[in-house]
Amino acid sequence: MKKIAAVLLALICLTAAAQTPQEKYIQKYAPIAVKEMQRSGVPASITLAQGLLESGSGLSKLATQGNNHFGIKCHKDWTGKRMYMDDDRKGECFRVYKKAEDSFRDHSDFLRYRDRYKFLFDLRPTDYKGWAYGLKKAGYATDPKYPAKLIKYIEDYDLAKYDKKGALKGSKLPDPPHKIEEPVVVRPARTGVDVPISEEFSFNLDTPLYSVNGVPFIYASKGQTYASLAKEHQLFKSEILRFNDLKEDTELLPGTIVYLASKKNKAQVGLDMYIVEKDGEDFHAICQRFAVKEKAVLRRNRLSYPVTLREGDELKLR
Repeated sequence: MKKIAAVLLALICLTAAAQTPQEKYIQKYAPIAVKEMQRSGVPASITLAQGLLESGSGLSKLATQGNNHFGIKCHKDWTGKRMYMDDDRKGECFRVYKKAEDSFRDHSDFLRYRDRYKFLFDLRPTDYKGWAYGLKKAGYATDPKYPAKLIKYIEDYDLAKYDKKGALKGSKLPDPPHKIEEPVVVRPARTGVDVPISEEFSFNLDTPLYSVNGVPFIYASKGQTYASLAKEHQLFKSEILRFNDLKEDTELLPGTIVYLASKKNKAQVGLDMYIVEKDGEDFHAICQRFAVKEKAVLRRNRLSYPVTLREGDELKLR
């Protein structure tokens, strides 16, 4: 028995020693990639291929010392530990994570909550080629061979099988961000009738009524003002301004979203945050887009007026 045990131990050691760094990386991190796919919708094969490529199979300095497998930089709102390394510029700041799982989670959120990548979630979750080329199209990497490198990792190591695990029946993936965010038509235009949709408010049916995050709104037409809309929908002007986080009447441009009831304290499930695309984005416009109250977003993110946003900043919406 002792001889058999010794032989088995030797075989196990031999097998472990024969594993490549890539195989060890996949074995260690595939369960995390599958879990992230089920949470965020990012295909596990893409996550693993990007991790392999960008962390040198987990052997890069950033991965070994900072648990950062995807080269995610600090940005203004990062409060954790930091590492400084040369990248696009000399001495750039990179995030240091307590554990690798946190890096994987940040990577998933980076893709799900930045506008430039949201179209990828409209693809089938098993379409790894579409994702690989879509990442390049969205500007994730400047290397023209980036999609081919990801696809090679996926096909050489059969990473697509983890997409199938992530999309198993019973493991419902979250809806694409575009689908969640898309306004719902509450009621098409009809004329001549006002109907109550709550005990407090009635709405004119001359124009279509839409909803985001469960909050009814209309798109302003040429010549309308907040005062005229308030009168039309049986509201006080002060109410309609408050519903839209405005302290005073302003010019109302055609196509502007005008909420006719109070916005929510949280965005819809599946829109947990918004990652700023460029410096100087309008904080008010972001809150209007997701039908969340400015005060709630300020409180959740420990911000105060005036809000200055920079590319890469993360605004928690839930």
